[in-house]
Amino acid sequence: MVIRDPVHGDIWLSEEERRILDAPEMQRLRGVKQLGAAYLAYPGALHTRFDHCLGTVHTAQKILDGLSARGLPVDPYLARLIRAASLIHDATHVPFGHTLEDERGIFPRHDAGWRLDFLLEETELGRALRSLGLAEAGELVRVRSGQAPRGLPRWAAEIISGTVDADLLDYLRRDSYFAGLRHDYDDRVFTYFAREGEELFLDFLKDGMDRPDALSEVIQLLRTRYFLTERLYFHHTKVAAGAMVAKAVELALEEGLSERELLSLDDCGLLGRLSSFSPRVGRLVERLRRRALLKRGYVLPALEVPEVERRCLIARFREDRGERRRAEEELARELGVPPEEVIIYCPPLTWMKEAAVKARTSRGILPLNHPRVAPEELRLLEHNYRQLWRFYVFVPEEVRSRCAGAAERLVGYPSSYLTTSTGQEA
Repeated sequence: MVIRDPVHGDIWLSEEERRILDAPEMQRLRGVKQLGAAYLAYPGALHTRFDHCLGTVHTAQKILDGLSARGLPVDPYLARLIRAASLIHDATHVPFGHTLEDERGIFPRHDAGWRLDFLLEETELGRALRSLGLAEAGELVRVRSGQAPRGLPRWAAEIISGTVDADLLDYLRRDSYFAGLRHDYDDRVFTYFAREGEELFLDFLKDGMDRPDALSEVIQLLRTRYFLTERLYFHHTKVAAGAMVAKAVELALEEGLSERELLSLDDCGLLGRLSSFSPRVGRLVERLRRRALLKRGYVLPALEVPEVERRCLIARFREDRGERRRAEEELARELGVPPEEVIIYCPPLTWMKEAAVKARTSRGILPLNHPRVAPEELRLLEHNYRQLWRFYVFVPEEVRSRCAGAAERLVGYPSSYLTTSTGQEA
């Protein structure tokens, strides 16, 4: 079976992979956008988790081909497992998952907890994997939550669950393409993958000498990761819309919505389900549908806050959901707006995990950002990445000019975002 993909061209799938794709749990992903609400800022960003899963199979195969070219062929059964795991690796994603899990902290990560067990054991997808003799593919996906793959080499799991992996190598290209941002990496990256014992790494040695060209290629890949994070993943419009979805879900959970129900919904299904709850939830959904988004009333960037204070803010406003709710209600009273229309957005600290990719140099196999290995260019990139963190308070446009002072009294820092007395950007 061949599928024509706008990013990679022809993607070849086996008959057993076609059967996996036919499972309802995989077909649901056609309606789950890869970048959540990013299409409100980048209208072309309508690609889905389904597309991305196909692309990840393709990039996983290119890594396997790179290993074989080095004289490190992969056992055929293990290669089948790696491809199957690549195909299903996002099957546990709920709509707007990264916002609900990583940013708002409402649910555990999609690749941890009960969701994967449920999909592998109680669904048509799980039955298809078992009937094809591929149930072990779930063990490779499970590594994404930090667990070791039972009975399988860890390097095989790291092809899809590592730092620089098949997942990353698809979504960097796919997200750039559909957002219309012209950034890319060179396919030579696929030729650097090597393995030894339980480790998968990028090999920067040739004839016993370090290869600066290989290092440069990987640094370019990490620059692309930074660029997309700055311009796309953390775009304030995407963040505001995602925060509104998260607040609506949080309120709906109090009214009977369950995490398990989200696992059966796509984006449109979730918004429709949210509309069936109380008016406070429905008003947020209606705003989203009209693109009448809440606005930035208060912004606190990382540069204005020492890291230790950022951690305190995260503990107070992300980890402690009760405290966050109390603060939102306090601000709403002061501003004279409904409490659902004030949203505190306090994400976890930003760090470039991809910079910790294992690399073999003349100093041995070490993380690329290890002090003995990391070039100055990489250290600067990591520093800049940490500075992408932002604390926001989103409010209706008519009160945004009054929000900064109220939020400053609550948080203890002045806003870095200036508005005029009419609420327009200064």
